[in-house]
Amino acid sequence: MNTIKTEILDKLCYTDLVYQRINKKLKTNFSNDHIESMLATVLNETELNFFKKTGKNFYVSNEINNIRITINSYTFRVITVDRIVK
Repeated sequence: MNTIKTEILDKLCYTDLVYQRINKKLKTNFSNDHIESMLATVLNETELNFFKKTGKNFYVSNEINNIRITINSYTFRVITVDRIVK
């Protein structure tokens, strides 16, 4: 599974619309670069047991940052980022 984490970090990509979706869902106004660096940091800090593959997506939950990242497992494209409801 560690290779999955490395592969996700190496191949992670974004669409123009996903930046807007992330800002809307997190209620922020971050730049594209800030979003990319934030997600890279969160993915690096998240332990492997919080990387779950369900269907065609990876779900990475990070309770410290209170977010869940959804990534397509075929294209490694970020689909969305949601707040974790506690």
